[in-house]
Amino acid sequence: YKAQTFASSTKSNSWKQQESIRNMFVWLENTSLALWVSTSLWAYPFLLSLHIVGLAVVVGIFSMRDLRILGLFSALPINAFFALGKLAITGFVLNAISGFLLFTSQASVFVTSVPFLSKLSCIAIGMILAFFIQSRLEKIIELHTKVLAIISLACWVTAIVAGRLIAYIF
Repeated sequence: YKAQTFASSTKSNSWKQQESIRNMFVWLENTSLALWVSTSLWAYPFLLSLHIVGLAVVVGIFSMRDLRILGLFSALPINAFFALGKLAITGFVLNAISGFLLFTSQASVFVTSVPFLSKLSCIAIGMILAFFIQSRLEKIIELHTKVLAIISLACWVTAIVAGRLIAYIF
């Protein structure tokens, strides 16, 4: 009987936690900022445009760097990516801010969306790899750095595809 009561209590607590988390995202959707994003004629399209610009900057720079590491565009000096790395971080910050604002408009839907969660996971891995690869640019490019560049490219492509799927798959 005690085991059954404990299991029932644990299940009930888990459900309460899930409900509490869901309520937090519903609350976020109902903030004045989120309502502005979701109801304004121009806010969502403007933020989405900023998000695409940030994406082009961060993914463009890191993808070109990764392709250069893999031997493409050999005329492009590898040390050019030191300064470009800072611009890529700026693009990432633009993406993070615009992405968060876009997220607020449908937080309770996005938080359970497999494409959205996949996108965030790929971005997190991509950014970790970006910092690691950037720190290796001063050294001779070794095989493991090339493997990381391939994984980085895969993360960015997957993040983009998952991002597009958010609109079609909840």
